[in-house]
Amino acid sequence: MIHVPDVRTTRDWYTSIGFTSIRHNQEDGEINWALLSFGSSELMFNIGGKPSADYRREVDLYVHTDHVDDVYRRLKDRVQVVEDPHDTFYGMREFTIRDINGFWVSFGQPAQT
Repeated sequence: MIHVPDVRTTRDWYTSIGFTSIRHNQEDGEINWALLSFGSSELMFNIGGKPSADYRREVDLYVHTDHVDDVYRRLKDRVQVVEDPHDTFYGMREFTIRDINGFWVSFGQPAQT
């Protein structure tokens, strides 16, 4: 579970880049919790967090995908890219973006050998 300043705004941003909103909880018109998925990866947001600053990373997420280069092509002009796709020493092909809260989100799949 990741604590964010505004669950509705965060949920809407993630759905705009391809996540699916599964369900949420709302009190007095405010969404205070949400569950989303991306393929087999699931992620929960809860109210009460703070965004990351440029000089620190509050949260790092890692999302598995079977088509990392396709996801990158779809997102690269719509988000802040931190790292372009690359093969890592630990056997993954991945790229990293910053979300609406400044959190780092890496998308990865096993590198082709």
